[in-house]
Amino acid sequence: MASIRRRPDGQWRARYRDAAGREHAKHFARKTDAQRWLNEVTTAVVTGQYVDPRSGRVTLREYAEGWRSSQVHRPSTQVYIERQLRRHAYPVLGDRPMSSIRPSDIQAWAKGLTGELAPSTVGVVHGIVSGIFRAAMRDHVIVHNPCDGTKLPKTTKSRVEPLATEVVLALADAVSDRYRALVILSAGSGMRQGECFGLTVDRIDFLRRTVLVDRQLVTISGRAPFLAPPKTAASVRSIPLPTVVVDALAAHLAAYPPLEDGFVLVTDAGLPIRRTAFGDVWRPAVKNAGAPTGTGFHELRHYYASLLIRHGESVKVVQARLGHASAAETLDIYSHLWPDSDDRTRTAVDSVLSADSVRTAEVIDGHNP
Repeated sequence: MASIRRRPDGQWRARYRDAAGREHAKHFARKTDAQRWLNEVTTAVVTGQYVDPRSGRVTLREYAEGWRSSQVHRPSTQVYIERQLRRHAYPVLGDRPMSSIRPSDIQAWAKGLTGELAPSTVGVVHGIVSGIFRAAMRDHVIVHNPCDGTKLPKTTKSRVEPLATEVVLALADAVSDRYRALVILSAGSGMRQGECFGLTVDRIDFLRRTVLVDRQLVTISGRAPFLAPPKTAASVRSIPLPTVVVDALAAHLAAYPPLEDGFVLVTDAGLPIRRTAFGDVWRPAVKNAGAPTGTGFHELRHYYASLLIRHGESVKVVQARLGHASAAETLDIYSHLWPDSDDRTRTAVDSVLSADSVRTAEVIDGHNP
């Protein structure tokens, strides 16, 4: 139901009732403008894009908190999203009605983040907020996503430079005996930190020399560590263990027998290893081993990948060992470590057309000059 009437003051009052029976009205100086507005509303209703103007009054914080509670995320992801919103989105945008936030507001907010966060992190935070606005559009809370078209700082992806073998061995020597097997395990299997921390004895097959990776240890502030599925479905895998890793694990279990929970790697107190606490072990080891500044535990995984590539393993094999979701992900990280096609081209031609190769071919063919 809609109508347009002229008021005593000369203004044109356009009004309509929505599906819930609520009346909405707006005043215009010209009747044509009032009719255009009603036509737009009618079109939105017919196409299913109608948005109640009052819906957009909900603040970003209010809607986002409801959105967070309904998402199916891993516990660690839930904590990460909550922290990013609380630290970087709510202080600027949290108390604003969603319908009042314009693209220019988002652009100004993103530029402000650039001064305090790395470009990649700005992109992640912006992506979280954009996802919230997209959900609000589906719920008919707002009409448009103000995050569309935001110009974000360019990210420069750092190139993986694997650690030298002597550095890896130095790291294994720099940590205490309790954690030596941890370094050897990651460097010799490519297992992620959480996967190593969550390893239990029943996942190791010493006879077949394999390890089953189907869990990781999740450590969240304020909650006891717990086991959960690994990063992705592709992360569930069986990894062949080299002798050096099998020997390191066997020696570790002999020196530090597992408790009832079966964890292979625990602290001196017999508790699961928390990432934050292990940092106090890792950082001094990096320094004492002479490893590059800022070397993280994840570098051991890169080292393992580089060994596979150096010894001729295919992209699919490396993908499977690392538990990547696709070969494209593997190539995106490690493509520069595979032999350069330019070098293979040169070698192929030189092997046929070089003077020595031609001379050898003539001898074989019986045309020795």
